[in-house]
Amino acid sequence: MASFTSLGVGSGLDLNTIVTQLVALERQPLVALQNKASQLNSQISLFGKVNSLFSGLQTAANKLTDTTLWQKSTVASSNSSVVTATGTTGAAGSYAVTVQNLAGNQTVALDTALSDAEALVGQGTLRLQLGSWNADQSEFTAKSGSAELSIDVTATDTLATLRDKINAAGGGVTASLVTDTTGVRLALRSESSGMENGFRLSVDDIDGSLIDTVGLSRFAFDPAVTTSGLVLKQSAANARAIVNGIAVESASNEISGAVDGVTLTVLQESATATQVTVKRDKDAVVAAVKTFAEAYNAVVSYLAEQTKYDAGSKVAGALQGDSTAVGLMSQLRGVLNASSGASASFPRLSDLGLEAQRDGTLVVDTAKLDAATADLDELKKAFGNADSLDASNNGFARRYATLATQVLGTDGALNTRTSSLQKLVSKNSDEQDKLNERVERVQARLVAQYTALDSNVAKLNSLSSYVTQMIAQMNKSTT
Repeated sequence: MASFTSLGVGSGLDLNTIVTQLVALERQPLVALQNKASQLNSQISLFGKVNSLFSGLQTAANKLTDTTLWQKSTVASSNSSVVTATGTTGAAGSYAVTVQNLAGNQTVALDTALSDAEALVGQGTLRLQLGSWNADQSEFTAKSGSAELSIDVTATDTLATLRDKINAAGGGVTASLVTDTTGVRLALRSESSGMENGFRLSVDDIDGSLIDTVGLSRFAFDPAVTTSGLVLKQSAANARAIVNGIAVESASNEISGAVDGVTLTVLQESATATQVTVKRDKDAVVAAVKTFAEAYNAVVSYLAEQTKYDAGSKVAGALQGDSTAVGLMSQLRGVLNASSGASASFPRLSDLGLEAQRDGTLVVDTAKLDAATADLDELKKAFGNADSLDASNNGFARRYATLATQVLGTDGALNTRTSSLQKLVSKNSDEQDKLNERVERVQARLVAQYTALDSNVAKLNSLSSYVTQMIAQMNKSTT
């Protein structure tokens, strides 16, 4: 608050203190307004927290109504060194899997090693085509959608540059050099496994020979036409297995579709069947129920804390008596205490292991919940059943999801209450502005009045001094 240092100079009175105290009295209502504004902003913040907690409850409730949760499954293999299985939505059941053959990548290598990687390879054109060979390699069928690729080889190309040209061509075949005790060999391997990813390598050798030991024809692999310079080390093959008596195969060692929602990965051939078991994922359901209980407890505990009155300390919660907060508590308990016709096996939350406590929170009875998961179909109904004609037949999670959606909606209780509080804050701010303006006017008036008083008192003091001097002078004259 500003001080008025010039006041009282003429009169000698402490007018600055008088005006300051009078202005302070005028400001007293402002303190009340400021306290009220602080309280309103605190309530807005608290309802923001309630909003967040209800959002968490909504998410947890929706999880229990989502069919994806109830379709989750776990898979296990009796011999993971032969077959492994993955999947989260497989149909429950047991599957006997016998692995007959693993998928293979066609691999060929130069029959006769060259001296080193810098040895010249000849001149001409290599023609690379992906496709499949029949059993005795007497017939080749080009892969659908795959075009023959030509690779030009010059007289200066070496074993190393030939390798690089094949790799740069991007024809679905990888070339490498392998060194053994006799020299360096070119090896070719199809990039993808499966019968249709084999390959043929034809050669147009500049020397005109289909196959010899010196020209480019050494690098041919076309057994359907002529003797090949490249020797087959591994054939392109599909993985083959028997699943519950049905033959299945795949271009890779991952077999999808044979078991609905499950991918089988075959690792080695075996005449003994491996048992793959698919079960519904009870643990995921239990975890979702516990998460729901935690979300519910978070909302209830927070509202209870903010609306309580402590008789011992005589301190009330920030939302004590607030109709919106009290109403939300009542709605939460209403769903908790109501029975449901969604499932004949679980008409109340306590029947499936969610026990209500005296403080309104839920405790998970693990043993009862585990027992309830023995009938997941009924448990799914108890939580997620939807009945558009009779709300009493809705599942518990669906009821809470619906309640949360209503509460969080644009016209819901939380937005309505928050909007109301924000309007009160705005009104309070306007009232503070008006009060500050009035105090400034009062202050100006008081300063003007006391300035005039100070001047008048100063004049009277001056006159009094003059009169006193005159009287004293007169007294001297008469003596």
